[in-house]
Amino acid sequence: MKAHLIDGSQIWTSLADGSVRAEGVVPQVVGRPALLPEIFTGLDQPKARVKFGCAKVLQLLSESSPKLILPHWEQLTARLEHENKILQWSAMLTLANLAPIASVPKVEALLPRLLGPIRGPVMITAANAMRSATAFAVAQPLLAYEVSRKILEVEKGDYQTAECRNVVIGHALQMLDRLMPLLKDKEPVLKFARRQLQNSRPSTRKRAEAFLKKHNSAKRSPS
Repeated sequence: MKAHLIDGSQIWTSLADGSVRAEGVVPQVVGRPALLPEIFTGLDQPKARVKFGCAKVLQLLSESSPKLILPHWEQLTARLEHENKILQWSAMLTLANLAPIASVPKVEALLPRLLGPIRGPVMITAANAMRSATAFAVAQPLLAYEVSRKILEVEKGDYQTAECRNVVIGHALQMLDRLMPLLKDKEPVLKFARRQLQNSRPSTRKRAEAFLKKHNSAKRSPS
């Protein structure tokens, strides 16, 4: 496939030789959306700088110009089970940035695929899945209950080590902090946080302490 040009240089070539970073590609794509197919195709290129550079471009575009990326929803969701974990994580985070403008049917179809990896086995995949699913719940609060209940399952998740589980629990507390204002029944989350006061990982214990200090006075939000 013939690459599009940016100031006389091919996108892939420029990313590969380091003459341009993802941040430098973004304004060019915003100005010329016809370059987007080249960025998506770049995800399948063998050179790491090219495929990861293109993934970074898409993630940055989803932050600054989500409406430009939304029509390519299916191309992003197709990466959620990608064998390359970095591309998988990038797809999760890119989709999360589209949460405020994504339609309810799209999100409802996507959510089971996002929630699946939360229970393991890969720690970073679980953390990014929680982050992405939480973004969708914040954008569409009716999903907060479902997402929070899935996040609570991390205690029984099957991760590579017990310490990985403790790290994931720390991430779970961060995401649950964002969801708490959206939950009518907060007690299951509070109980989860209280159990983490005995967590063997110091940073996770501290997050549990901070979480409870912030939320322990609230049991139910107004109906």
